[in-house]
Amino acid sequence: MAEGILKQILDYSNRANPYPLYEELRKTPVFHDGTGPYVISTYHDIQSLLHDPRLSSDAHNLAAAAGDPLADGEGGGGGEEAALPPSFLKLDPPEHDRLRRMTNRPFGPPHSPHRIENMRDDLHGIVTGLIDNLGDPGRIDLVDQFAYPFPVTMICRLLGVPREDEPRFHTWADTIAAGLDPDPDADPAERLRVTHDARMELGMYLAGLIEERRKNPQDDMLSELAAGHGQDDTMSTMELLSTSALLLIAGHETTVNLITNGMLTLLRHPDVLADLRENPELAVPLVEELLRYEPPVQLLPQRTPLVDIEVRGVTIPKGSSMWLILASGNRDPNRFEDPDRFDPYRKDIQHLGLGSGIHSCFGAPLARLEAQLALSELARRLDNPRLVEDPPPYRRNAVLRGPRHLEITCDGIRP
Repeated sequence: MAEGILKQILDYSNRANPYPLYEELRKTPVFHDGTGPYVISTYHDIQSLLHDPRLSSDAHNLAAAAGDPLADGEGGGGGEEAALPPSFLKLDPPEHDRLRRMTNRPFGPPHSPHRIENMRDDLHGIVTGLIDNLGDPGRIDLVDQFAYPFPVTMICRLLGVPREDEPRFHTWADTIAAGLDPDPDADPAERLRVTHDARMELGMYLAGLIEERRKNPQDDMLSELAAGHGQDDTMSTMELLSTSALLLIAGHETTVNLITNGMLTLLRHPDVLADLRENPELAVPLVEELLRYEPPVQLLPQRTPLVDIEVRGVTIPKGSSMWLILASGNRDPNRFEDPDRFDPYRKDIQHLGLGSGIHSCFGAPLARLEAQLALSELARRLDNPRLVEDPPPYRRNAVLRGPRHLEITCDGIRP
């Protein structure tokens, strides 16, 4: 095992292509350097652990995390709601199950089976408007001009944020997203203050909107969450706040990366881009292969065994910090044939890109649909798009990996 492999994975100079490091890591499927986290890097082990009830997502079960480079935020582990109580993402059953069940009632099956599909026209309208307003086709930043505004606008519509207030949400999302990325040149105290202030402003706005929706319900997700369904299926105001913030921030970050990683991959594979332009139905398997090949969430840090557990003959002590390297499992040759090849025509794409088990990505149906529509419309309407810079500059975040800017040039924008 290479010396300091975890430091190399977190090192920004390797952000553009961490996959050779993951290949090295898989040679020691349960890696531990004696002080840091236990790192799991192979597909079947990760899949098994994601379904193991002995593994906790609650930081309260984590012993002192000495030696864990993500324990203090290095590498961009980040939390989504430091000014609010933990969301269900960071809780264990039964509280996790209660909050996730209540959140799912107005979001998806069985209670709201058509909510996401019924948003297809709204999604298409947002995508069309953003592409119409890209401006000079000779210089487009697909992150700032498209991938960032698209999902936050959609989440505002989902929650029921008034249209006139959507720009405020964009500002808060941008500020909080910036706070998730390490910045060695910035004053840490000032960054913390700015991010905290944005979260507080977001929380106060949501509190007011929740109160308004309780008095005057609308046909939106926030109204249904605020209404509740009996004593055991009603969230407190603070739970509503943390859940709403989770939907905004976590949903936004993963979708931005999925779209930008997707366009970067397509621009590097012009034959697939051309096929998508002619066959928009290819977007469905293509997004699944993207979630395997370039997942927006690279790893899940700080999972914690509630008891001593054994993986591959290695005993991992109770309270230890564990990293599950999803992106490494997705490139495991013992699971996928020719795993370093981007192939949307694969017959078997059972990836780890959206997690698995009880903490699988809550917003997966919406993220999939957003990426499918975004990539198929960009492929259809951008005339001969080319990368300005390859590799592009990446976010400093090692967990939420994606380009910070994706500048392209094209010959024009089709109607």
